Amino acid sequence: MKEVSTIEEYIAQQSSEHQKVIEKMRALIKKNAPKAYEKISYRMPTYTMNNQVIAHFHTAKNHLGFYPTPEGVEAFRAKTTEYKTAKGVIQFPYKNIPFDLIKEIIEYRVLQIKDK
Repeated sequence: MKEVSTIEEYIAQQSSEHQKVIEKMRALIKKNAPKAYEKISYRMPTYTMNNQVIAHFHTAKNHLGFYPTPEGVEAFRAKTTEYKTAKGVIQFPYKNIPFDLIKEIIEYRVLQIKDK
């Protein structure tokens, strides 16, 4: 993948299937974090508020990598047992992306940042 500097460039490099997922994620984050700043960081779409990361995400061959920070992953550990996780990341298979859960995590991160 070529180096990109905007979300639009990132989207343009993806397959049509992945483009749909990215657009849905983008809309979900913008709706639930309307004050978020959108940028590319670590070669991924990234959303920040008050200079703190709400979440990053990226499209891999078989899954959506969702990076809501280690705190975001830990807070939802009980709800993510069926997914592969690591410090700071949850991998969602494309056939079953839980957008309602992602919405909850985004809302949690926004509240966490507002409280700091």
